[in-house]
Amino acid sequence: MGKHALINTSKKRFAAKLLFQFRVVIDGDSGKRRLCEERIVLLNATNGKAALREAKNKGRAARYKYKNSDGNPVNFEFVGVLELLCLDPACETDEVWYEIVERVLPMEKKRRLIQPKKKLSAIWNKE
Repeated sequence: MGKHALINTSKKRFAAKLLFQFRVVIDGDSGKRRLCEERIVLLNATNGKAALREAKNKGRAARYKYKNSDGNPVNFEFVGVLELLCLDPACETDEVWYEIVERVLPMEKKRRLIQPKKKLSAIWNKE
């Protein structure tokens, strides 16, 4: 094998949760409260560092600017990576995200935890 170890080049699936903000400038002031978007993207990379690099590149590439209907500049800005998960081998092929959290009596509090169908985005947006 020689002096060099074999390099694992097989790619794994990763999911990254990216945070963006809409920063509206009104009379030179961006304000403190900002509308934000959390976006989950799928990535293929050889390791976590490579996946993080790709996630940041995707986030930076998604930035844009425009003027709103009032003529104020709106900046859609990449804030950063909120979380990065390696999906292989923990997830099935159709899984794109998971979080492990501790809750008190989740089944008993189901009505408070689970949104009614009419409040789910894909339903009320009629997608």
